[in-house]
Amino acid sequence: MQTIYAFKGSESDDFSPNQKFLLFSIDNMYNLYLLLISLLIEVQKRAEEDLQKKQKKHLATQEDKNPNRKFVNNELLLHLKENLQLKNQLEAHKITYWSLDAEYVDVIFKAITASDLYKAYLQTRTSDFKEDKEFIVDIFKDVIAPNDKLYEYIEDKNLTWLDDLPTINTTILKLLRKAKSTNPDNHFIPKLYKDSEDNQFAIDLFKKTLLNKSSLNKEIELKTQNWDSDRIANVDFVLLQMAICELKNFPSIPVKVTINEYLEIAKEYSTPKSSVFINGILDKLVKEYEETGTLNKIGRGLV
Repeated sequence: MQTIYAFKGSESDDFSPNQKFLLFSIDNMYNLYLLLISLLIEVQKRAEEDLQKKQKKHLATQEDKNPNRKFVNNELLLHLKENLQLKNQLEAHKITYWSLDAEYVDVIFKAITASDLYKAYLQTRTSDFKEDKEFIVDIFKDVIAPNDKLYEYIEDKNLTWLDDLPTINTTILKLLRKAKSTNPDNHFIPKLYKDSEDNQFAIDLFKKTLLNKSSLNKEIELKTQNWDSDRIANVDFVLLQMAICELKNFPSIPVKVTINEYLEIAKEYSTPKSSVFINGILDKLVKEYEETGTLNKIGRGLV
């Protein structure tokens, strides 16, 4: 939607640079995943450094000399730290942000150690993988993911990452919850696309929407004759173009799925009334397509 919205040319213009940016922005989601999963590793290292500094203090207390190493020895964190496949991915994608922006690791480390979750976790000195995992899941969900400073940092590094952040956070939580001490290293190397069809869908929807821009616009105009075109939000127009294109050109996608997806996007990115407006237009068009037999859906497409 954002890439099509940014395209200002006509159907005959070259939109390959826009398509390249689209695929780059999708691929860049994986870099955000690596950035956040590596933050857990960096926090463990920061905790280790903190204990070492306390032990070297001139007037070290008994607690400093014999600290509770439960967090430093957290089995899940150590699994991530020692994961060779993950390490290779971080190197391949040049995820070195935290070495340059170590102050943000400090921010997260301090937020963790100040939390009630951390204090409760350190009530004992021993644990097993299950307890260690549950603690990291809770810390990620309640301390790391909602951290405002981290949000600002991510926004500053890459503006498109903000849209990807909820998806990436959800992915990380799922992987953490499913983690086992016996998991292979590739457990924390998720696939960006479910399969090659997902990748192709993004390209096809982008291309078909732009290549059929004129005919899509005519359909929209016929259904909005009582509307002043200047009053229709530009984002709504783009969403209608994409939704109509999807309804007509992707027979395996159910009608309800298409409509619901674009209504959700409208709620997130457009005006308060946009979802009602878009739903009304699409509902009329679907009824017309059904009456004329031009709504070609296969399998469960009509459900």
